[in-house]
Amino acid sequence: MLRSLARTALAARAHISASPIATPSAKTFYSTALRSTAIPIGRKTGHIAYNSIRSFATESSTSADQDQEEKVIGETKKKTFQAETRKLLDIVTHSLYSEKEVFVRELVSNASDALEKLRHSQLTDASLDSGKPMEIHISVDEAKNTFTIQDFGIGMTEEEAISNLGTIARSGSKAFLENLEGESGAASTKDKIIGQFGVGFYSAFMVGSEIKVYTRSATPGSKGYCWTSDGSGSYEIAEAENVAVGTKIVIKLRDECKEYAKEAVVEAIIKKYSNFVDYPVHLNSKKINAVQPLWTKDKNEITEQEHIEFYRYVAGAWDNPQFKLVYKTDSPLAISSLLYIPQRHMEVLGMQREEPGVSLYSRKVMIQAKSKALLPEWLRFVKGVVDCEDLPLNVSRELLQDQSLSKLRQVLTGRVIKWMENEAKVDPKAYNHFFEEFGTFIKEGVCTENEATRPNVAKLLRYESSAGASGDVISLKEYVDRMKTGQENIYYTCVPKRKFAEESPYFEEFKEKGIEVLFLYDTVDEFVVNNLRQVGQHKLVSIDAADIKDPVLEGSSSKDGAKDDKKEDDPIAKEEAKLEGENIAEWFRDTLGMQVRKVDVSKRHMSHPAVVTEHDSPAVRKMMAMMSGAAKVGEDNLPPTPTNLEINVQHPIIKKLWSVKNQDPAFARQVAEQIYDNALIAAGVLDDPRSMLKRLNTIMEASLSASASSKSKDAVMQPKKIEVVEGEKV
Repeated sequence: MLRSLARTALAARAHISASPIATPSAKTFYSTALRSTAIPIGRKTGHIAYNSIRSFATESSTSADQDQEEKVIGETKKKTFQAETRKLLDIVTHSLYSEKEVFVRELVSNASDALEKLRHSQLTDASLDSGKPMEIHISVDEAKNTFTIQDFGIGMTEEEAISNLGTIARSGSKAFLENLEGESGAASTKDKIIGQFGVGFYSAFMVGSEIKVYTRSATPGSKGYCWTSDGSGSYEIAEAENVAVGTKIVIKLRDECKEYAKEAVVEAIIKKYSNFVDYPVHLNSKKINAVQPLWTKDKNEITEQEHIEFYRYVAGAWDNPQFKLVYKTDSPLAISSLLYIPQRHMEVLGMQREEPGVSLYSRKVMIQAKSKALLPEWLRFVKGVVDCEDLPLNVSRELLQDQSLSKLRQVLTGRVIKWMENEAKVDPKAYNHFFEEFGTFIKEGVCTENEATRPNVAKLLRYESSAGASGDVISLKEYVDRMKTGQENIYYTCVPKRKFAEESPYFEEFKEKGIEVLFLYDTVDEFVVNNLRQVGQHKLVSIDAADIKDPVLEGSSSKDGAKDDKKEDDPIAKEEAKLEGENIAEWFRDTLGMQVRKVDVSKRHMSHPAVVTEHDSPAVRKMMAMMSGAAKVGEDNLPPTPTNLEINVQHPIIKKLWSVKNQDPAFARQVAEQIYDNALIAAGVLDDPRSMLKRLNTIMEASLSASASSKSKDAVMQPKKIEVVEGEKV
C-alpha cells in the first residue's frame, strides 16, 4: 500500500512537472500532497508511513534529478564588488586562513546551517520543504578537477543570493539567529547554528579559479538561480532551471590545488574538522561522519561500549580507557566535554613525547586539533573533546579574540584535577595503579604549576612510607592525618630503594621514635618537594637536613637514655666528654681540609660513625654533571661541594681512631678520609666510589696485619700445655 501511494505521488509530480503550463506552486504539489494525505493507521504508525513514502519517493527521484543538470535560462546580470569588498576578498583568499584545507570545513558548516534553518522554519511553516533528505552531499572529480558540495536546506532567493554572496562579512546565519529572539524552539536551534562572520563561503576562492553557486529557496514558488564568480572583483547572477531546493556549490580547482579533487584527501579533512556536524555528510555517495558527538548526550545515556568506541576514535588507540569524565557546565563558559585517561602511555618506554590529546570544538566543528592551550602540558596524557559554544573566535575560527581560552584552560584544569581526586576516593586501588603508570606526569605538574594550583595537584601524589609495607602508598593528606601529636614537619628521604632508606643512618632516630617518613624513589621527587615546600602549615623536611627543629625529636632515645643520664649526673664527666668531642672534631677538620665546611659533634641518635649534612642533592649533582659535561671529560670539571660533617664520638671506630692517631698519623688520616667517604655514600652524593678503592684496600691490609700480629703475640704469651701419658713421670 505504501509503495503504491509513493508511486502515485511520483506519477503526479512527473505529470505536473512535464506540463507546459505548470506553475512553481503546482510543482510543489508532490511534497504538500504527501504531507496532507490522511492514512488512518494511528498517529505513530502514520508518521512512519509518511517517512517511508518520503524515503521511497526520495530514493526514486534522486537519480532522476541528478540526470538533469542545472542550466542558465534567464538574463545574466553582471555586478561588481565594491572596492572595500574586493580588498576583503583578497584578504580572505590569501591571508585569513592558515591552511587551505579549511575551506571544506567552512562549506560543510554553511551547509549544516542551511539544513538547520530549514528544519527550524518548518516548525512554523509546513509548506517549506526541499523534497529531499536532510543531508550534505560532496562529490569530487579528478578528471574534471572539481569539488562540489550540495545541501537540501533553506536555499536562497535572488535577493538573498546577492545580499549573502555579494557582500563579504554579512552573515546570513547571524541574521537568522537575530530573528529567532523570542521564538519557541530558538534555544536548540541557536546551539546548532555554526556561522557567525559571513566569510566562510569565500574560503573557496583559496582553492578555486571559478565558483558556481546554484540555489533555490525552499519557499513555495521560488525560482532557481546561478551565481558565478572568479573572485577577481565581479560576479554574475542569472535564473536557472533544474535547480534543486537548497544550495549547490561547484568549485573549479586551481592547478596547485588538485589534491582537493581526491576522495581520500577530502575524506580525511571531513573527518578532521566536520565529523560531528548534525547532519549526514556523504562523499561520492558514501557516508563519512558515522561517529556520534557523544559529549552532546546526557551522561546516563552513553553506554560503556559507546565510550570505548569514542575513546578509541579520538585517541587513535586500541585499549580501553581506565577513567572517563563527562563534564558540562554553563558558567563561566558553556562547556560540554568528554575526557578519558588511557591505560598506558608511550613515554614510559622512552619513545616520543606525548602530544596533547584533547581537541577543541565549537558547535561540533573542530577549531584546534590536539590543542596545546586547553590543558597544561603535564596533562597531555588526557584524551578527549571539549566543545565550547560561546568561544569568541576570530574571523578564521582558528584563534580566540580575548582571554576566554585562558579562562577555559583554568576551568578545565581544575575540573580534571578534581576528577582524578574523586577517582582516588572511589577506587583507591585503581587510582594507585594509575599513579604507578602516570605518576611522572603528576610530579611534573607539581613542578610546573603556579602557586595557586600546585597544592591541588599535590593531592594526587602517592608515596611509600616507613609505616606501611613495601608497595603500599599513601597521599600527603593521609600522612598529615596520622602525624604524631605535636609533630610540625612532614619528613621524607630520597633514595633509590626502600632497603637503602631503612638502613640509612639518618632514618635511625625517626625509626626509634616512631616518626613516619615518606620514601621517595624517583630522581624527580627531589624537585617535587623543593617546589611544593609545604602542605598546609606543615613543611616538607628531609631527614638528612641539619638542625631539625621539631618537638617530637627532642629528648633521648631509649637506646642512649641511660648513658645520657649518667653524664647528666656527673658534670665533670660531661665537660670532659664535651672537650674531647671538640678536640676530635677539630682533628677531623684539620685532617679533611677543604673537603668539609665544618665538623660538629652530632646530636643524632645513630649507630654510624658519621653523617654529612648541607650537601648537594643527588639529583642536582647529576644534573650539574650533565650540564658541565663532567661525565665525558672527567670529574675534575665538577669538584665536590664541601659539606658539613657530624661525627658520633661514642662510636667504637671514632674512639679507636682517636686513640691511634698519634701512633700512626698516616693510617689515621686514611681512616678519617674513609669515614668521610662512607658518609657521602650514605647520603648518595659520592660521584664515583671507585676513587676510594685503593685506600680501602690499604686499610683492610693494615687491619688484617694488625689482627695477625695480635694473634702471634697471643700465641707466644700462651703457656704451652704438656700432655701427660699415664705411667710417665713428669
